[in-house]
Amino acid sequence: MSRIAAVQGVLPPNRYAQAEITEAIARMGFLDAAERRVLDRLHRHAKVDFRHLVLPLDDYAKLDGFGAANDVFVGAAVELGSQAVAEALDAAGLTPRDVDMFLFMSVTGIAAPSIEARIASRLGMRPDLKRMPMFGLGCVGGAAGIARTHDYLSGGPDQVAVLLSVEFCSLTVQRDDHSIANLVAGGLFGDGVTAVVATTSGGPGPRVVDSRSHLYPDSEQVMGWDITNGGFRVVLDAGVPGVVRTYLPGDVDGFLADHGLTRKDITAWVCHPGGPRVLEAVIETLDLPPDALDVTWRSLAEVGNLSSSSVLRVLGDTMALDPPKGTPGLMIAMGPGFCSELVLLEW
Repeated sequence: MSRIAAVQGVLPPNRYAQAEITEAIARMGFLDAAERRVLDRLHRHAKVDFRHLVLPLDDYAKLDGFGAANDVFVGAAVELGSQAVAEALDAAGLTPRDVDMFLFMSVTGIAAPSIEARIASRLGMRPDLKRMPMFGLGCVGGAAGIARTHDYLSGGPDQVAVLLSVEFCSLTVQRDDHSIANLVAGGLFGDGVTAVVATTSGGPGPRVVDSRSHLYPDSEQVMGWDITNGGFRVVLDAGVPGVVRTYLPGDVDGFLADHGLTRKDITAWVCHPGGPRVLEAVIETLDLPPDALDVTWRSLAEVGNLSSSSVLRVLGDTMALDPPKGTPGLMIAMGPGFCSELVLLEW
C-alpha cells in the first residue's frame, strides 16, 4: 500500500495579471498589428487570470539564449524545490533523512548533476538515497510521477518517497516564434513547483490503488518540443481535444471496470488543467457533472497550466476539500507521447 502523506506547492514571487503578461510578450515579440490581435484573442480565451513567473517580467528580454535561461532554471529549481520538499516533509511529520527514493521531473530545463541530487545534498538526505530524474513527460508527468512512485513503494514496506516537479514554462517562450502554438503557450503556461511525500505507512492521506498508462499510436507530433539553438520551441497541435474524445472514455471505463467501478462511483476528479478546450472535451466525453472539475478550473485561472506540477497542485487542493473517506477518486493527465496516465485513488 502507498499513501499520499503530503502535497506542498511553491510559486515564484512574481505574480502578474494575464493582461500584463500579454503586453510584455507583445513588446518582446515585435508583433505586427494582425499578430497582436491574434495574441490578444488567444490570451483572453485561455481562462487564465494570473500567473507566477520565475523572473520579473522586464528581465525576460535580458535573457541571451538558451544557456542563460537554463542557468535561471537550475538556480531557481534548487531554491524553490528545496523549499517545497522541506515543507512537504515537515507537513508529513518526516525529515530529509527519512527519504528512501527521490523522483524528480521537469520538461522546462536540464541539469547534470540533476536537480534532485543538488537538493538532496542541500537538505542533508542520506547518501544511500535512490534517485530517479525524469525528463520529457510534460503535462502527463505529475500523474505519471505518482504512478511510478507507487510502483516503487509497492516493492517493500517502511519506505518513504518524495516526488518533486519543477516547471518554469516562462523560460521556454520563444521571442522570434510567431506561430499559433507559441502564442497559445505564452498565454496558458505558468511557473511553479510541487513536492509530494508518499509512504507505505498508514495516515490520513489518500491511498494509491492502481495506475494505467496508454501511449497512443502515431501521435508524436501532437505535443512536445523541437530543440533548437534558441532552446525549447513548443509543439502544440490543435487536435489535442480530438485525441481526448477518441481515447479517454474507453481508457477510463476500462480502467475503472477492472476495479469493479464506473464513472458514477468517482467522488472527486483530479484532472490536469490542460486548457479550456481540453477540459471541455474531458467534461463532455466523460459526461461529468458541470462542477466535477471546479478545482481544476480554479487552478487554471489562478496560476495557469504548470505542466507536470499542475495536476499535483490540483491533487493537494482536492485533498484539502476532504472527499468522503473510503470512496474512489481518479487522477487524469495527458501529455507528450501522446499519452495518458490514470491513477485510481481511495480517499
